[in-house]
Amino acid sequence: MATYGLKIFAGNSNPDLALQICESLEIPLGRALVTTFSDGEIRVEIGENVRGADVFVVQSGAPPVNDHLMELLVMIDALKRASARRITAVMPYYSYSRQDRKNKPRVPITARLVADLITRVGTHRILTLDLHAGQIQGFFDIPVDNLYASPILLPYIKEHFNGNLVIVSPDAGGVPRARAYASQLKAGLALIDKRRSDVNQAEALNIIGEVAGKTAVVLDDMVDTAGTLVEATKSLLEKGAQEVHACVTHPILSGPAVGRIENSPLKSLVVTDTVPLSPQAAHCEKIICVPACRLFSTAIRNIHNEDSISTLFEILH
Repeated sequence: MATYGLKIFAGNSNPDLALQICESLEIPLGRALVTTFSDGEIRVEIGENVRGADVFVVQSGAPPVNDHLMELLVMIDALKRASARRITAVMPYYSYSRQDRKNKPRVPITARLVADLITRVGTHRILTLDLHAGQIQGFFDIPVDNLYASPILLPYIKEHFNGNLVIVSPDAGGVPRARAYASQLKAGLALIDKRRSDVNQAEALNIIGEVAGKTAVVLDDMVDTAGTLVEATKSLLEKGAQEVHACVTHPILSGPAVGRIENSPLKSLVVTDTVPLSPQAAHCEKIICVPACRLFSTAIRNIHNEDSISTLFEILH
């Protein structure tokens, strides 16, 4: 057992999730002032003693992404200078994760830049959920715990989508995740062959796998403008799928996303609360949010107590 105190602080990106985690752990949320000066500079003041404490900072990469990233960095710096013993950045959604490689000349690898910033500011550990690319863990020189959303989404799928299921990966990169879910659900597996014509624009070209007469569940790590998801839904229905649902970890839902979902033949979109829903998304009857607080609270408790968190991964083995 750890002999130093557990404290949880939160920035402005997802305070509700942080409060739910604290309620699950039966501890109060740490007192911190996180605001801005009149010129927009981030202002942080830690409102309690953290000397020698095991501190977890909950801050997701929700819009506005750059403001929340800067909040995280400034909070970690404040905690380090206040002599916190260990600082863990809890990033339910890791911002800039899609920029994880050079896919064309003269572009940055911004996911690595963010990793360097978080590490250099004094973070000791990262806790996140469903990284866009698992290899991002290698961008850090500190421990990274990349949780899976399967303990949240699999029970929902089992309870609500009974029958002749096929799990659909929207691209080749998501096949390992889709295959693991299909194995647990004893369901079929399909893949959408797509070509991305531009940023946030993709055209579904072909369905690989048998979907006719089945309930299709599209599985992905994030949904942004929902263009790919809507095109995938149309393609699956054209190939004979009975109905189409989607289970996605991070509901970014920017721009026209909610309108596209409302006007599409997609039956439902199941998401977690790693990114807070906008008022428009929260009022959309097709969008269903399941909480991630218990998953994070279990991981935080085990990390604090120096226990293994491997049991959180067993559901996909």
